[in-house]
Amino acid sequence: MTFVPPESFNIADYFLDARIQEGKAENAAIITDDGTQTYGETRDAANRFANVLSTAGVRAEERVIIALPDGPEYVAAFFGILKVGAVVVMVNPDLSPDIVEYFCKYTGARTAIVTSHVAPTFHDQQESSRLDQVLVVDGPEFRERLSTASIDFGNVVTHRDDPAIWLFSSGTTGRPKAVVQTHRSFANTTECYAKNVIGYSEGDRTLSVPKLYFGYATGSNLLFPFSVGASTILFAERCTVGVLMEKIRTHRPTILINVPTMVNKMVNDDGASRQDLSSLRLSTSAGEALPAELFHRWQDAFGVEMLDGLGTAEMWHIFISNPPGGARPGTIGMAVPGFDVEVRDAEGRVLPDGQTGWLWVRGDSRAIGYWQQMEKTNRAFLGEWYMSGDLVERDSDGYFRYRGRSDDLLKVGGKWLAPQEVEGCLLEHDRVKEVAVVGVVDADGLTKPHAFVVAVDPDATLAEALQVYCRERLEAYKHPREVIFVEALPQTHLGKVDRAKLRA
Repeated sequence: MTFVPPESFNIADYFLDARIQEGKAENAAIITDDGTQTYGETRDAANRFANVLSTAGVRAEERVIIALPDGPEYVAAFFGILKVGAVVVMVNPDLSPDIVEYFCKYTGARTAIVTSHVAPTFHDQQESSRLDQVLVVDGPEFRERLSTASIDFGNVVTHRDDPAIWLFSSGTTGRPKAVVQTHRSFANTTECYAKNVIGYSEGDRTLSVPKLYFGYATGSNLLFPFSVGASTILFAERCTVGVLMEKIRTHRPTILINVPTMVNKMVNDDGASRQDLSSLRLSTSAGEALPAELFHRWQDAFGVEMLDGLGTAEMWHIFISNPPGGARPGTIGMAVPGFDVEVRDAEGRVLPDGQTGWLWVRGDSRAIGYWQQMEKTNRAFLGEWYMSGDLVERDSDGYFRYRGRSDDLLKVGGKWLAPQEVEGCLLEHDRVKEVAVVGVVDADGLTKPHAFVVAVDPDATLAEALQVYCRERLEAYKHPREVIFVEALPQTHLGKVDRAKLRA
């Protein structure tokens, strides 16, 4: 199945305004600790934003940066930008000044929507970039403009293949690159994955570990629930196990949008394992592969179905997923109906089941390309197909196993090593809380695996014990030559492990 929208198509209509037309204006759209906002109130807030942006001179097809914490203002700004026909550029509101500078210059955005907390950092970029207005949502001037703006707005007519949202690569090996995605893509994945696989319904309440600026959460915790008149639970605080459990107790979500790092923290937290998660009908996991060991520990601790999947910014969101009732530990699932997924060799030939190769995928959620990076666009987008840098293997039942990123693979002693295999082994040790394995070049110019570990009561004895632990369970060349204990693993702007920083 695929979803082909009409040529004139704006996802502000599809995800928000259509709910009003369906008679769902009084449905709860956004739930926070401060209360509930209905779909009617959310549409009015988005229209106010659209009117303010239009008056401020924001035009169709311009990029507009959002650097806001999760909350009703984020949603209103997000849809307000789409309503004027402009393009949403979502960035982490807690970025360092040098990364803010990079995003401002790279995107060429004239307008940024921010809070007073980060406004000075964005103001600093106005002389060296195209940024000429910084709208501060919690500032008195902007609040006045917003409060007096009309709640009526006619959405700008856009084409289904116009740019709608810029997503960013994880940037583990360099600066993040922008993936230009269309209105069509967001509707297509919603129909194929959210409705057809996960089965989002009007009665669902979603809660997310990653924040809305991360494309995985943009879909699973905003667009997908909005597509059916369900509710999203939003909070601005940094997501810790304690914060997450408090939100679950208070708001009783039905779907939890999770990531392996938080899954690991939850199963290692004594207090979390005693919490009541009975409101959840399922949890999803994405962003990184979920080791089978974590899957089993999650099931033992919480008894909630965990559906691991794989998606990319280039194909917007999940196109391989474990189905409800059919999850297989250690796999990322099957191709989502509406997407074709193949495993190919370096020459582009389709490989038989059981062999590892490069992931190729096609479907109607394919991006236009990478902004200002034509060489990378030409290498990755081949006709209808997107050729990912991910290595996978498909079994005879159609389930895929993730074998790692091609740029993360290590050549050790003439043999290939996927860091995820060593990480999965180490996570089975009861004193390992988090781990990342990277290749480090030694004095002889040879690459050796080193493990960076967040552990319980680390010492030299534990380091040696973990090396022995791996040697007993893996082939000898795979064991980490060094175990380095750290208090926390560094993260990219999207919250993934920053392997480049560890290698450095």
